[in-house]
Amino acid sequence: MIRRSLVLALAAALSPMAAQATDLLQVYEMARNGDPQLASAESTRLYDKEGQVQARAALLPQLDGTASLTRTKSKYDQPVGTVDSRSRRYSVDGTQTLFNWSQFSNLRAQRDISKAADFTLESANDDLIVRTAAAYFNVLVAIESLTAAETNEAAAKKQFDYADKRLEVGLAPITDMHEARAEYDQARADTITARNTLKDYYQALTELTGQPVTGLRSLPEDFRPEVPANYSDIDQLVATAVSENPALKAQQLKVSAAESSVSAARGGHYPTLTLGGSWGKTATWGDSTGSGGLTPDHTDSIGLTLSVPIFSGGATQSAVRQALAQRDIAQDTYEQQKRALDRNTRNAYQTVVAGISEVEARRLAVVSAQAAFDASQVGLEVGTRTVLDVVQNQRTLFSAQVQYAQARYTFLQNRLLLAQATGKLDIADLQDINRLLSVDAEAKLQQSSSSQ
Repeated sequence: MIRRSLVLALAAALSPMAAQATDLLQVYEMARNGDPQLASAESTRLYDKEGQVQARAALLPQLDGTASLTRTKSKYDQPVGTVDSRSRRYSVDGTQTLFNWSQFSNLRAQRDISKAADFTLESANDDLIVRTAAAYFNVLVAIESLTAAETNEAAAKKQFDYADKRLEVGLAPITDMHEARAEYDQARADTITARNTLKDYYQALTELTGQPVTGLRSLPEDFRPEVPANYSDIDQLVATAVSENPALKAQQLKVSAAESSVSAARGGHYPTLTLGGSWGKTATWGDSTGSGGLTPDHTDSIGLTLSVPIFSGGATQSAVRQALAQRDIAQDTYEQQKRALDRNTRNAYQTVVAGISEVEARRLAVVSAQAAFDASQVGLEVGTRTVLDVVQNQRTLFSAQVQYAQARYTFLQNRLLLAQATGKLDIADLQDINRLLSVDAEAKLQQSSSSQ
């Protein structure tokens, strides 16, 4: 509810732009308000926290009030007569646990579960940042892929028309025309696939935010990736991840809760001590002849109750074994998450570092592919290259352009994944990336489509 009130206030401020989000931050704020997965995580946190309240309540005084009204009618043969009586009773009964090992241990377990719920929600918030960025970047990659596909289709159509004209005047064999036609048909299919993929990624973004978004911002052509200065020591990053990652912290607390649950189960063998007291008032009236008087009665009591378990059919021992198995599951899950976190942190770091070189290599591949394509076109005009050479170089250029777009946005996504692994991901990381996005991606696509 706290998150909803804050985000609703922000949504109201951004309402004129709600359907025209233009940057990553605005899309993220929409996702915070509309993502059902995050809403479910918040509700789960509230659910888990109530367990601590209930466990503490079991150790507090318990009071019960009762009221009863009774009529009794009895007949006697010797002496002959009838007794018709009525009674009413009011009472208040109270108990206070003085010693109950199971309840004490259960309270410790629920406290750990309550703390784990906070870290689980923090992890869900981090995950939303990553999921939002991934959905956003998928759209941007799809836009650039569609731009490249349309350019590739236009070039393939040009080569097909050129080959067809040369065939008509007898300057080229029919195989050149068929090869150009095949490449053109493939380019058309690529464009259709790219357009459908873009629509699907837009829908995925709508699924996340709950409403359509348009006008997304993308990276400029002169973008050069850099590794953040604080990401220099991989071993230190792994150590930070193990100590700060919220999902791992939550699992560690679940292990502690499972240990307390084992203690609670063993408490089934221990005696319990309870302080109890009651106050009651009873009134009875009636007689055997139809007349009589009111007889009030008061009852007050207080005492201690010691309960010693003797035999429960093996249920207590079974509960202990079950709790031990649950603890082992929690410990093994923690160890698995810890190892996976170590691996994922190292992989994310290496991917970010390698991503700088990859982006530059992909950029140079586009430059080289463009140069090769241009040269093959000139060669075709002077007779040193065939149509097949041109279409193959155009296909290489198309592939290089798509891979370059993927490499750039994959680098940004891996930066967020590394910050998420180390437990340091927050809105500032998203703001840093958002500042890099300065180009209207959809306007660029429209301009490219109109120029074809």
